[in-house]
Amino acid sequence: MHSTFFRDQPIRTGRSNAEDRSTANPVMTNSTLRYVFIGAGAAIVEAHLDALQGLPIEVVGMSDIDTERGSAQAAKARCAFFVNHHDLLRDVAPDVAVICTPHPLHAAHARDCMAAGADVLIEKPMAVDASDADSVIALAERTGRILGVNFQERFRPAVAYARDFIARGELGNLLRVLSVEPWLRTAAYYQSAPWRGTWRGEGGGVLMNQAPHTLDILCHLVGMPKTVWGMTRTRAHAIETEDSAQAMLEYSNGAFGYVTVSTIESGTDKRLEIIGDRACLKLVDDELTILRFDAPIRDHIARSSHLVALPTAHAEAIALEQASQSRHRLAHEDFYQAIRQGRAPWCDGRGGLMSLELANAITLSSFTRAPIDLPLDRAAYGRLLADLRAETHDPSRSNTG
Repeated sequence: MHSTFFRDQPIRTGRSNAEDRSTANPVMTNSTLRYVFIGAGAAIVEAHLDALQGLPIEVVGMSDIDTERGSAQAAKARCAFFVNHHDLLRDVAPDVAVICTPHPLHAAHARDCMAAGADVLIEKPMAVDASDADSVIALAERTGRILGVNFQERFRPAVAYARDFIARGELGNLLRVLSVEPWLRTAAYYQSAPWRGTWRGEGGGVLMNQAPHTLDILCHLVGMPKTVWGMTRTRAHAIETEDSAQAMLEYSNGAFGYVTVSTIESGTDKRLEIIGDRACLKLVDDELTILRFDAPIRDHIARSSHLVALPTAHAEAIALEQASQSRHRLAHEDFYQAIRQGRAPWCDGRGGLMSLELANAITLSSFTRAPIDLPLDRAAYGRLLADLRAETHDPSRSNTG
């Protein structure tokens, strides 16, 4: 699939080279790949270990500064445990490292792993600011290491169908997108770890923890917008970072978009609508519906003799067979095959960067109260993040609104 889905609109999909370019890695033999986990105490590690069952890999080591949780996980996996990830990389020399540490550590740990000769799969988000992600991507491209970001939601059958539908040109010229996703979290959730909801420990709130999947699917399907107007607020939780965010988007062909995410809302479905002049896609949870217009909307507007008349259309409820394997399993199988075949994974570093850059732009727009053009001004966002972490930002720019 390529980056020209919509007529009149060049789209940055983050995969300009990845789909047609093998990495510098040679195709490997069928020997068992040796995996390590950095951040062994994270709850998500269990899902990764379950997903790896049956693949020709061996988990040979884990590290975590939380010795109690980390060593317990390593004991369950029957592998060596290290407190320091540098010792792990030196003593074990793994083929693959899976990074599950807190978000602000992802980029540094990925660079350490690639420097040690390992291919890397990073839990989302790949970093907390786009500049840090750039450095990880640059190192991967310079060294030829395989770099993947674990956006397993790309493997949902409905998402894959929508991606193919758009790539075939059946949507037509993009007119509008809408993405609404509630991610309710309780006070107990934020109190479960001291880093949650903090600028130093998490690097953001809903945009950095829950919404990366939301933003990734949006960018994966329709590419990056050219301009972002964002608003973030902390409305219900006693946290430093945002629990609610929304954004208006403008794409390079003039199409509009709207995104809203929060950890304070319930009572509505997760919804994605993508409207083109040939068809409309509606994805509600995992139910995909396509409305096809009998003639492109622009032709109907130009040719209809009626003052007010909707174009004729027919709806299709897309029946999709759900995958027999978990999305984490499919993501791991893809990453494993990428290493074996010397190719980029389905979500490589540049693909993983898109949702992060969009999240950074929403935050920067909110605090500056100004539209943000993409590509993101990395230095401007870096200054804002440093300011927020230092807790010396101007109170007039408060996020509590």
